[in-house]
Amino acid sequence: MVFTDELTIYVKAGDGGRGVVRWLHEKGHDLAGPAGGNGGRGANVYAVARRETNLLARYKAEKEFYARNGGTGGSRSKHGADGPDFEIELPIGSIITNKRTEQKFYLSAEGERVLLLAGGAGGRGNESYKSSVNRSPRKFTLGEPGAEAEFFVEVELIADIGLIGLPNAGKTSLLNELTRSQGKVGAYPFTTLEPALGDMHHYIIADIPGLIEGAAEGKGLGHKFLRHIRRTKILVHLISLENENVVAAYKIIRRELGNFDPDLLAKKEIIVLTKTDLITDSKKLMAIIKKMGKINPTVFAITLYDAHLIKSLQDALIKEGAKNIVINLKK
Repeated sequence: MVFTDELTIYVKAGDGGRGVVRWLHEKGHDLAGPAGGNGGRGANVYAVARRETNLLARYKAEKEFYARNGGTGGSRSKHGADGPDFEIELPIGSIITNKRTEQKFYLSAEGERVLLLAGGAGGRGNESYKSSVNRSPRKFTLGEPGAEAEFFVEVELIADIGLIGLPNAGKTSLLNELTRSQGKVGAYPFTTLEPALGDMHHYIIADIPGLIEGAAEGKGLGHKFLRHIRRTKILVHLISLENENVVAAYKIIRRELGNFDPDLLAKKEIIVLTKTDLITDSKKLMAIIKKMGKINPTVFAITLYDAHLIKSLQDALIKEGAKNIVINLKK
């Protein structure tokens, strides 16, 4: 299934039910009094947060939603039934924008529920118009229309840890190792075309598709996935030792993060040098690690062929949101 992280939908809250004219008949009287009930309230529309990343995909074929109307008033002063609340399930991290008013709604936690549109009020029945000067009113009103709007929905993934880096840095492979995910791996750029999530002992890890120089201006996958980094708590920056200049590779991604949103540069960052098996000279590897350690004191050097190193990284990431991580100088 193709990942869907933005969509425009039309939503209509329920109309209020119609009030009615009715009379209470009693023996010996043609009209004993007004007894027309009010109409019911139209259904409200709510957005509800669910922990399902690709929920928007289910709405690609059905983009219009109509909540139920309130019921018509009845005789003997019976009110019409209110329309049942209508819920639209959206992924955690959704930003919902009313395209007419530009009001924004945010879904940040599982089960969070926000009111998008209010249903219309029910109409009044003739009983409600009874007064000391008008004991036999024949007046009634229709229900009010429910609110309606187009909403633009975009999703920013919320994860504890985000894996970032240039294409083919090994992000998907590492995600698969840390979380037993089954992301697609390939030896060519942009193997990953959609963010993937994995659960590592209740820590949610997101594999953010490969960024390239100029991503903040829309090159490569551009803004489409840079925004998913905004709500990620910790950034794990993977740099493949296939790069002859690892510092330059590191700076490309950091520059793109800053160009897109300077606040991203303040996030906790861990550097992970990958594919260390490509360097057989231990002194050369140590020199690279020390060089990166001057940029960021939190550096790991790993190869997927060494389960011990993967386990060490996993243990470090689990500890208090990556606190107390130390430089790992192991080969």
